[in-house]
Amino acid sequence: MSAKHPRPTWSAERLTMAWQSAAVLLGYPDEQQRRYLDLVRAAAGTLPPALGDPLLGVADHLAGRPLAELQEAYVETFDNRRRTNLFLTYFAHGDTRKRGVALLRFKQTYLRSGFVLDESELPDHLCVVLEYAATVDTGLGWGLLLDHRAGLELLRLGLMEEASPWAGAVEAVCATLPPLRGDEREAIRKLATEGPPAEEVGLTPYGTPGFDAALHERTVDLPMPRVPTGSRGA
Repeated sequence: MSAKHPRPTWSAERLTMAWQSAAVLLGYPDEQQRRYLDLVRAAAGTLPPALGDPLLGVADHLAGRPLAELQEAYVETFDNRRRTNLFLTYFAHGDTRKRGVALLRFKQTYLRSGFVLDESELPDHLCVVLEYAATVDTGLGWGLLLDHRAGLELLRLGLMEEASPWAGAVEAVCATLPPLRGDEREAIRKLATEGPPAEEVGLTPYGTPGFDAALHERTVDLPMPRVPTGSRGA
């Protein structure tokens, strides 16, 4: 763990279970995801309620709706609305030069662990970050989530305000992180009030057909979480 980041209060095993489960639930709804839902339920059922209950709520919703309905809602939620997109650097940097630098830092972090992304994937997609943190490098993944805490919290708030069925997955991720500090609360307040910068530099704007077709990964192949034996105690 970096010296500038507080240490986790949850065990590495519980972080892995929560992050991996959230990554599955936030993926594009398809038959593969549906096959994983029972495993996600089993994993979430071993976690403390603060982590497991929100994940179980999302899994139950996804299991109980037709795929076509879920796919339409997913695209409307994550592809067509900037305030609830899944790309963490967008919240702080918008489509500006600074965002390009932030994306490069994600890639450099991944490369430190020997993790190489497919060229079609953007490194700040929340499912990619959670997969990396859960299955490749917990410490560096922890740092990425904390470095982009404001965007993650804005995503959580946006989904909760819309009563989105996916809100619980992001709620569980946020619950793995330390309590917000004063400066973090101020950063969130500022971002919520002002929004991201608007300078366009060639990155296709979010929520446009070109962006959705070229850059949005519809499925994320994830190693499934191990389901430990034990209670849901703290």
